[in-house]
Amino acid sequence: MGTRIAAVSIIIENPDSVERVNNILHDFSKYIIGRMGIPYEKRNISIICIVIDAPNDVISAISGKLGMVPGVLAKAVYSKQFSSEET
Repeated sequence: MGTRIAAVSIIIENPDSVERVNNILHDFSKYIIGRMGIPYEKRNISIICIVIDAPNDVISAISGKLGMVPGVLAKAVYSKQFSSEET
């Protein structure tokens, strides 16, 4: 199965959800090729962007699991380019 590059943007509006988000990201860590986190104290939110190289179903699973966490918004942007190699 081929893989794609995707960027997943995550906004955490509920500080109590940070641990759950980190656990989900840890579960999928083998696909993550980069991560940037920005705490925005003025608005009491955290913003995380991860870049992943994974099959479509894994990208959807990551976004879906993150989006089900209370107080968390997650959206993925996909590259059009596919790779036939496994990650």
